[in-house]
Amino acid sequence: MPEQRNSRISRVFQSPPLGGNRGSSGLLSIFLTAGYPHLNSTLPLIRSLQAHGADMIEIGMPYSDPLADGPVIQHSSAVALTNGMTIRILFQQLKDMRNEISIPILLMGYMNPVLQYGFEKFCEDASSVGIDGLIIPDLPEFEFEKEYGAIIRRNELDFVFLVTPETDDRRIKKLDELGSGFLYAVSSSATTGSDKRFEVADYLERLNALKLKNPVMVGFGIKDKASFQAVCQHAAGGIIGTAFIKALENKADTDAATKSFLSSIRG
Repeated sequence: MPEQRNSRISRVFQSPPLGGNRGSSGLLSIFLTAGYPHLNSTLPLIRSLQAHGADMIEIGMPYSDPLADGPVIQHSSAVALTNGMTIRILFQQLKDMRNEISIPILLMGYMNPVLQYGFEKFCEDASSVGIDGLIIPDLPEFEFEKEYGAIIRRNELDFVFLVTPETDDRRIKKLDELGSGFLYAVSSSATTGSDKRFEVADYLERLNALKLKNPVMVGFGIKDKASFQAVCQHAAGGIIGTAFIKALENKADTDAATKSFLSSIRG
């Protein structure tokens, strides 16, 4: 079992919120697509999210074939690629990030572009710019155990696994043992942004009963204050992606759009 590290991600689950304004709700993690809506939007959006109350940020690395993403995030990924976003450019944009950003930042994406970049170099460069963790849904647990997990740990990165309501208890426990930072509980087997009725209480209570070592964050389908608060009754917090990307569409002032969106969730 990997040793639990005192990472920036693990600490955010133990700490009171900045400004003490989280109230009874849980941690709020926001997903953004690197290079959307504009090539140079990423760092300004990170600043805005930190300033307006996000506890953690997931940066999606755009990819031409994002199988697990719904149409909104797929579109944002296509726009970002058209804008010229690459992993190399993203690292250049983030190289001085930790001079001003204190909240945890994770990279989320697919194995193909990471392998093209070079897995070890990717982990080294991610760590050097201050990235805290990785979420790569199509990295199989066997390959993580056999090869990639050691590289990730050597570069002091957390690795977050995803589970679904269909994942059996034995596998949930295995992924919880292998991963670190938190466990990403997908609320549905559908793609991101799926507008199904948000009923996950039984599923999350099943996860709680397993006494997992990692806190649970819930993603896929959280889009407003009600759905965020619903998951926070049973988990450490929620992850919002599609709804935030939608909030940025056709907005000239992304800081104002970010502030308004976060206020609608936290308010």
